[in-house]
Amino acid sequence: MKKLLIVALVFAAHFSWAQERPNHEIHAAMLYNFIKYVQWPNETDAGEFVVGVMGEDDVLNTLKTWYDGKPKGSKKYVIKKLTAAADAATCAVVYLGRSKSREFENIKNAVTGKPVLTITDGNGLGQKGSCINFKVIDGKLKFELNQGTVSSSNLKVAGQLQSMAIVI
Repeated sequence: MKKLLIVALVFAAHFSWAQERPNHEIHAAMLYNFIKYVQWPNETDAGEFVVGVMGEDDVLNTLKTWYDGKPKGSKKYVIKKLTAAADAATCAVVYLGRSKSREFENIKNAVTGKPVLTITDGNGLGQKGSCINFKVIDGKLKFELNQGTVSSSNLKVAGQLQSMAIVI
């Protein structure tokens, strides 16, 4: 319970900080926080932890500035721009921005059965199979968590993240 309270306070502080930030910085910060609460099957292996971004150069540039080359356990963050849906299969995380929402089915097909966390910003993409989808409700940024997609991607999400999500 104490751990849940601490996580809730961190996210609450983040959201109050976020109100003064541009949308791309909010998405980049939340993406990084989501990663902290997800476990990949090969997490302890050395190598690269690739975060691919399609459709939002501002998010891409912010992630590159903040995290590219930094350690993630025994791995190193690599932030890269995706130019084709097939490139998503080489990533641990894929962020698909609103401007490229029409590419979601292609991304989904490329990563099906692979341990890839898909994070989207598009209406209805949570229900269509994105692991996490941003959603604005009453003027506040929230996120949906599709447990079926997360499970079929062989990923594990911490209960703290689930408790803050709109679970679908």
